[in-house]
Amino acid sequence: MSTELDARIRLARDIERGASVLSSRVVEAFLNVPRHPFVPAFYRSEGTVHRPWRNGGEGWLRAVYADEVLVTEVDGVHAEDAPGTGVGGVATSSSTAPGLMAEMLDALDVRPGDRVLEVGTGSGYNAALLCRLAGAANVTTVDRTGRLAHAARERLGAAGFGAAAVVRADGALGCPGGGPFDRIIATCSVRRVPPAWLDQCVTGGLIVAPIGNALGGGAVACLTKLPDGGAAGRFLHRPAAFMPLRADGSPAPAHDVPAGGRRRTSVVGARVLDDHGFSFWAGLRLPPATVRAGGGSTLHDPSDGSTAHVQDHPGRPSTVATGGPRDLWQLVETAYTSWRRHHRPRREWFTLTAAPGGPQLVTYTAPDGEAVSCVL
Repeated sequence: MSTELDARIRLARDIERGASVLSSRVVEAFLNVPRHPFVPAFYRSEGTVHRPWRNGGEGWLRAVYADEVLVTEVDGVHAEDAPGTGVGGVATSSSTAPGLMAEMLDALDVRPGDRVLEVGTGSGYNAALLCRLAGAANVTTVDRTGRLAHAARERLGAAGFGAAAVVRADGALGCPGGGPFDRIIATCSVRRVPPAWLDQCVTGGLIVAPIGNALGGGAVACLTKLPDGGAAGRFLHRPAAFMPLRADGSPAPAHDVPAGGRRRTSVVGARVLDDHGFSFWAGLRLPPATVRAGGGSTLHDPSDGSTAHVQDHPGRPSTVATGGPRDLWQLVETAYTSWRRHHRPRREWFTLTAAPGGPQLVTYTAPDGEAVSCVL
């Protein structure tokens, strides 16, 4: 019968096998910090219903130590509190896939004694790994809801990391009065790096944060704090779709998507947005408020009501129905042409620069020196 230690060893091996090169200290942290006390219950999706799966059984243990995302909260209802019949809605908190956690922690390059700020406590598992790497007394973690913060505080204490500071706060503000920090890591996505994170990071320190967009083409930036107060760096190679940073416990607002009116054809079909490389590129060129809906075939900008609904037809061009003042799909078509012209650049070839109090630019520089920049 598989034991928890066996499962932990398998997970560490899977993480090490799936990554390019990881610090031995990061792998050691996964070997020594158990995951199951931090996710005593999580959801499994059955159609439109999320059913809780609570602590117990070898199958449950295998699932906990799989290299997969575990959804722990749906529309503010924690899996521990959910009825056995399940709940409907959208995921609002989760435990990140350990492989991605490992790559982010490796990029963060935490050393013993480093003062670390984590934005997005969630289950507390990542905070526990940070405690192992830096020392619990050096770790501060913040989350938007008291329920999450309270549960994580208890779990960290039970795991021997009670010296960590668990704070209920708006993550966009970092931890006022708690810095400066040598390392800052976010487990939720942002469109732009919040100024407070730049202010609270020491010069030469590192910030690892997912930069998200509505198309699901998010990427993790690893930035170094510069002497002028800004930061600059590159993106990790691995796709990363995180839940967005929110200041409270409410789920992301739903948008009514009006039907499009004007119709035309397009050689670019809806499925092109399923390519993580392209969706990262295209997401930089769409309005920041744009959301993807309708099973992935509809774009909607709630700021002005513009919509684009794409239908693919086997053997003939896709059709697009657009509404509102702008043709959102035209922006996707233009982005696709540009992406192909630049030979489909990978996300790790891009840089991100965040000026203090100024613009934040994502830039791709081609081998011939041509630079293409987008403002976040």
